[in-house]
Amino acid sequence: MISVLDGGVSTTVQDAGRFGLYHIGMPPSGALDDFSFRAANLLVGNDETAPVLEATYNGPRLAFEQDTLVAVTGADLPAKVDGEERPAWEAFTVRAGQELTFDYLRAGARPYIAVAGGFKVPEVMGSSSTYTLVALGGCEGRALRAGDSLRTGEPRGGREGARVAERLRPQLMSDWEIRVVTGLCDYRLSEAGHRTFLETEWTVTPAADRIGYRYQGAELEFVEREPPFGAGSDPSNVVDVGYPIGSIQVPGGVEPIALLNDAVTGGGYATIATIISADRDAVAQSKTHDRTRFVAVPIEDALAARAERRRRLDEVRDSLT
Repeated sequence: MISVLDGGVSTTVQDAGRFGLYHIGMPPSGALDDFSFRAANLLVGNDETAPVLEATYNGPRLAFEQDTLVAVTGADLPAKVDGEERPAWEAFTVRAGQELTFDYLRAGARPYIAVAGGFKVPEVMGSSSTYTLVALGGCEGRALRAGDSLRTGEPRGGREGARVAERLRPQLMSDWEIRVVTGLCDYRLSEAGHRTFLETEWTVTPAADRIGYRYQGAELEFVEREPPFGAGSDPSNVVDVGYPIGSIQVPGGVEPIALLNDAVTGGGYATIATIISADRDAVAQSKTHDRTRFVAVPIEDALAARAERRRRLDEVRDSLT
């Protein structure tokens, strides 16, 4: 058993996600930084999709009742056991009676905390992931808070000192290049609007969470038109469409919004581009005031980036298993 002494800003239980329900309006939820999530599980000998803790900007304070193998990946948020720093991207042991805490954030936005055996919470619709908008999954459908208790499963392996090589770890920065495939509704932008979207250095606003990231930096120009039947009067409105994870909308032409794992699945705003799957991990690790440039790539480049990400994860698997 692990006792939560402080839940931090926002710490939730997440696994690989809740899939197959998008058509009924249920987003997948799940870890925003999928690579760091899977690596954390592999470090402690878990199935790579086992439930972990995803924290935001700072970490929780946890008290352990039994010796437990732990790994922390993702954001550079130094973990400490009874005040003594432990390495990131490396498995370490927390002894019974010790506390796991975290220092100040150095880079990135979200650390992932895995324990041998995984966190045992009930599955809802095939997943343990927390979807706070409807209070579903995880720990009572909400972020952790002081007084919560977390059960862990039976360890399956793992060894202290197992580590992910530095060359395989994602780079954390404050200036990001995020690749996108333009569409489905980028026809609503004028040529000048297209150029502005791709040439602007956008800044992450404080409105950046698991639902979506809002950016500021410029106003985009839309093509003038008479709204079709079923579309709203805003220039960014279209007749309702489905929203892919990572899709970017620009309501009113200002402050683009990148929709993430907890976002609604459809609506009436034009999606001018979609972040490629390989770069969604980077978005998850960007934070308020970080700078972002969106780079348009063809679908062939998106598929190649996905294959390269899979190759890196395969190398992590091979090195740890």
